[in-house]
Amino acid sequence: MSRILPVPEGLEGERIDVALATMLGLSRARSSALVESGAVQVGSRVVAKSHRLARGEMIEIREINETRDSSDGGGPEGGPLAGLPTNTPSVEIPILWEDDDVVVIDKPAGVAAHPSPGWSGPTVTDSLSAAGHSLATAGAAEREGVVHRLDVGTTGAMVVAKSAAAYTSLKRQFKERTVDKRYHAVVHGLLDPLVGTIDAPIDRHPSKDYKWAVVAGGRESVTRYETLEAWPRASLVEVHLETGRTHQIRVHMAAMRHPCVGDVTYGADPTVAKELGLTRQWLHARRLGFEHPHTGEHVSFESPYPIDLEQALERLRVGLSG
Repeated sequence: MSRILPVPEGLEGERIDVALATMLGLSRARSSALVESGAVQVGSRVVAKSHRLARGEMIEIREINETRDSSDGGGPEGGPLAGLPTNTPSVEIPILWEDDDVVVIDKPAGVAAHPSPGWSGPTVTDSLSAAGHSLATAGAAEREGVVHRLDVGTTGAMVVAKSAAAYTSLKRQFKERTVDKRYHAVVHGLLDPLVGTIDAPIDRHPSKDYKWAVVAGGRESVTRYETLEAWPRASLVEVHLETGRTHQIRVHMAAMRHPCVGDVTYGADPTVAKELGLTRQWLHARRLGFEHPHTGEHVSFESPYPIDLEQALERLRVGLSG
C-alpha cells in the first residue's frame, strides 16, 4: 500500500519534511520520522529530509513494516500510513468582514486558497464552506469564490466572493489593477533607496522549475516599496503591488538581494529565521481595498500581524538579531 502525491503549487523548493508536515497536517517530528525511516520516495528513490521539492515531482509514501512506531501513530495498527489524514481538514478562518456579496478573511499560515492536486492540508474554500459560509459557484469548481490567492506560507487579508455578481466585479477589479494591495515584509539588510519601485518582468526560473525569477521577456511585474523600520540586519517594508504575479514580492526582493527573512527558497539566511523563531517567510497581506461589488463604495480592511510575525518583530526591535 502506498500514497502518491504530486508537489502542490506553493511548496516547490520546500524541504520535503516541512512540505509533508504542511500537506498532511502532521507534526514536524512525525514528518521527519517518515522521511528518515525510508518510507518516503521522490521519483522512485529514497531521499533525505533536506531534499527540496521541484515542480512536477511525485512523492510516494510507502507502507513498510520496519517503520512502525507505537509512539508516533504506528504500532500494531499500521506503519507510516496509519493515522494519516484521508480528507482535507478544515480550520477556523478569522473573518474581517462579511455581507451577502463578499467575505474578507484573515488567512492563517499553512492554509491554501483552494484545493489542488496533492494538497492534503486545509484550504480557505473548504474551511469557509464547512463553517457555513455560502461561496460563489462562478469559476472553476475547486476554486469557488476565489478571485486572488495568497501563498500557503503567507498570512493576511484576502477577499472571497459570495455571489456571481461579486465574483465578476472583483475579477474585473484585479484584472484592471484597481485593487489596493498592501503587504508588510521583513527583508534582509537595508534597501537602497529606502523608497522605490521595482519594475522587472517575472517568469519561471530558467533552471529551477520550482521557482520564479526576474527573466527578460517575462510578464510585466511592478512592486512599489517603502521602508518603515530598519535594524542592523533587517528592515520592515510596506509593499504596494501594482501587478499580481506568483511569488512577486519574494522574487523582486530576492532580485534586489534583500530576500524576505525566512524565505530560504529565495536565498534567505536560515540562521536569521531561527534566531527570530520563524518557520516561514515574514510576509503578511496587511491591507486590502476594493470597490464594493454591490454598493460601489471603496472599502478597505486591515489584518493584524499574527503572533509569530509579531514576536519576530519584537526580537528585532530589542536587538536579539543585531
